[in-house]
Amino acid sequence: MSKPTFLYQLTQEILKTHSNNLLDLVVILPNKRAKVFLLAALKESVPNNVFAPEIISIEDFIQDVAGIRSIDSVELLFEFYDVYLSVTEKDKQESFETFANWAKTLLQDFNEIDRYLLEPNKVLKYLENIKEIEHWAVDIEKRTELIENYLIFWKKLPEYYQSLYDYLLNKGIGYQGLIYREAVENLNHFSENNTNQFIFAGFNALNQAEEKIIQHLLALDKAKIYWDIDETLLYDSFHDAGLFQRKFKSEWIYYKTHPYEWIVNDFTEAKNIHVIATSKSIGQAKIAGSIIDKYIRENDSNLQNVAVVLGEENLLLPVLHSLPNTVNALNVTMGFSSKNNPAQLLIAKLFKLHSNALSRNPSSYVMYYKDVLDILTHPLIEPYVYAGELVNRINKNNYTFITHKKLEDLYPNDNALFKMLFRKWDTNSVAVLENLSQILLQIKANLSYDNEEEKITNAFVYSVFKVINKMISYFGEHQNIDDIKTLHAIYKQVIEVAEVSFEGEPLDGLQIMGVLESRVLDFETVIITSVNEGKFPAGKSTNSFIPYDVKRELGLPTYKEKDAIYTYHFYHLLQRAKNIYLIFNADSDGFDAGEKSRFITQLEVEKQPNHNLTFQYFNPDVPNIAHQPIIVPKTESVITRLREIATNGFSPSSLTTYIRNPIQFYFQRVLRISETDEVEENIAVNTLGTIIHGALEALYKPFIGRILTKIDIESCFKKIDDEVLTQFKEVYKEGEIKKGRNLLAFEVAKRNVLNFLKLELENLEKGDEVQIIALEETFQRTLEDMRLPFPVLIKGNVDRIEIRNGKIRIIDYKTGKVEQKSVTLKDWKGLTEDIKNDKIIQILAYAFMFEEQAKGREIEAGIISFKNLKSGFLPFNFKQDKEVTEVISPEIMEAYLEQIVVLLQEIFNLEKAFEEKIN
Repeated sequence: MSKPTFLYQLTQEILKTHSNNLLDLVVILPNKRAKVFLLAALKESVPNNVFAPEIISIEDFIQDVAGIRSIDSVELLFEFYDVYLSVTEKDKQESFETFANWAKTLLQDFNEIDRYLLEPNKVLKYLENIKEIEHWAVDIEKRTELIENYLIFWKKLPEYYQSLYDYLLNKGIGYQGLIYREAVENLNHFSENNTNQFIFAGFNALNQAEEKIIQHLLALDKAKIYWDIDETLLYDSFHDAGLFQRKFKSEWIYYKTHPYEWIVNDFTEAKNIHVIATSKSIGQAKIAGSIIDKYIRENDSNLQNVAVVLGEENLLLPVLHSLPNTVNALNVTMGFSSKNNPAQLLIAKLFKLHSNALSRNPSSYVMYYKDVLDILTHPLIEPYVYAGELVNRINKNNYTFITHKKLEDLYPNDNALFKMLFRKWDTNSVAVLENLSQILLQIKANLSYDNEEEKITNAFVYSVFKVINKMISYFGEHQNIDDIKTLHAIYKQVIEVAEVSFEGEPLDGLQIMGVLESRVLDFETVIITSVNEGKFPAGKSTNSFIPYDVKRELGLPTYKEKDAIYTYHFYHLLQRAKNIYLIFNADSDGFDAGEKSRFITQLEVEKQPNHNLTFQYFNPDVPNIAHQPIIVPKTESVITRLREIATNGFSPSSLTTYIRNPIQFYFQRVLRISETDEVEENIAVNTLGTIIHGALEALYKPFIGRILTKIDIESCFKKIDDEVLTQFKEVYKEGEIKKGRNLLAFEVAKRNVLNFLKLELENLEKGDEVQIIALEETFQRTLEDMRLPFPVLIKGNVDRIEIRNGKIRIIDYKTGKVEQKSVTLKDWKGLTEDIKNDKIIQILAYAFMFEEQAKGREIEAGIISFKNLKSGFLPFNFKQDKEVTEVISPEIMEAYLEQIVVLLQEIFNLEKAFEEKIN
């Protein structure tokens, strides 16, 4: 950078004042990340090899002063539960899950009380009095048990606090607030027994404990502190960026006799600030990528002084995918979120499967098929359990719910990983966790270190393995918490903070970081994303039992102080930068809506003379055509395949498929791509149609070839239930039909068959003479025409053919609703161009196939619609002027075949490509 950075200035100060005693110096920074950059700055500034001073974060320093080990939030929750049980009567003790709901918030309040060195009894008694006042209107005699328990809870807070404090102190462990309070208590002892000099650098907001510790060391002349604040921000009494430092400058006794170091004047210098509005998060990532690409082209690939600061950490992956290939060095300070960790997703699926199985029936252990398939098809599992056959059987047989025993029967292989995955979770929590640990070890054993991708996968597996082992330790030490539901809740909480770190060179190339990681660091070019209200700054969040006005009175931080912290971080990023890109989401509605951050408005209103502020709005390039139709030219091999289809038989439905969409015809008939088997959880319309067809075929089969009588139909009524059930089992296999939608579908099928038989009986009573010739039979006939390159076999399955009152009647059953107009034709022209004519094309094809066997009898063909049974048989009719023809005469057949030949010519035309129809 052309301007010296804060860390460079700090390095020069260290070497000027402590060059002879660097080993006795301790430098304390706001975070661990800045240590690497300070060491690099020192390395560049010293001519010879020297021992570096100790550089630590403020949290580590406070722990050293207190002599207490910090514990994580989950371990603290477990320890607090032990304390809670010890001070609570047995009949009033809550389960861990209920306890955790309020304990997390309470622990945060304990932490704040301690960090700000408040008297806990005074604060907690204050809360109790507030709650008493809220219920003052309720007479003591009229108070319900609920109100009494509520008030008792607030009365017990001081006991919870003191018991937890003493318990943790006795074990030499603590949460952050406790460690800070103890550090203040131990301050005299620490300073008397420590000969080191201390430098505090780059701080902004400090809690009461930190203030006291730093001021104590300053008073003893054992420490120096260097701030990094611009005079523009410090001397503006309304500017939040200087809120804390104005307070320290005016209130600290040290500054009555010492200068306030360092106040700089960098913010007012020349800066190019580009404010860029765009649509959604992905738009921001793409723009960040394009800015970096442009920078590389203009600066010869040098990204040493460029930082991308993500206002929202979930933008990390989109940004990484948007970076140009010319980025040759990269450092990511954030970890890869566990939400997308494949090993974590597997454990989450296992929790879902086993939790649901336990809640249904712990003894029979019934598992939902989707949960089973999710695990069997998981990329970490699928290659190693060899369960392809099992997956196919579940899909083909419609197993919706599978018992543990049934699953074992379906998978006879002796596979250790499979057994571990589906082992019953009816034991204690530690046993479940140990089983999960073994699963992860087995997965690790399957991975190779030679394969780069598998090495990355191994890192993901290891991160989750560490979490599971940590939980084994938690639950092993706390036997009183033993519940799968609680186990799952704790797992979700722990895994949220488990990240996989990126490997990179921290000092080289482009820096991608979160807002907090940017503290103390300076860059020449800064790209900040998600500069929206609620993201940057983060907005209000009140996860506390202490009301806002009480916090203000006691000096605890509120959302105003949190906003001031974000303001300082924002302006510090801008302080020494020359080129700044502020990208925000401009969409005001929808799921990912955003509003421009107040920081951008502030830059506009308080614009410095040397700041060049520009505004741009980037709209995504939306194409006029969302989807380009697929076009597949015909080749000789395609024509060969079409000839093969013509020889084996074109079905009427394949002709209508071509009319509907030629590409669909190409995929299904030419390429023979069929849909994969999937479990049909709810009976599909086509499955229901197959069941009704099958039931009617079985009921009418005994009567083929003879005249139907009323007795025949009446005998069928008694068989409906059994026959429909038989068809359901035949078609729907192991699918569940005794409850839910499938039971309704079963009843609908029975009702459709019953209504059809009633219609049949009614027609027989009116005097119809019916002789069934064929049921669900396949017919075929070759179509030959000079215009076609080769003969075409028309082949299809006809639902029913009968002789009714001396005429041949060809019937096609439809489970959907069909009306007479769907089978009425007024003009032959364009018959095969409109899909609305599909039913006409189909039934006339059946008439063509059967024509030779009719032996001169009149033929009529039509549809019986089960959703329009009151209309009865709907015959094809040709309506010309006022004359309606229902009988399929040779003239009608000739006109029909003329249109079919035109359609087949198009299908066989080498010059005519298969082109997708877009509706």
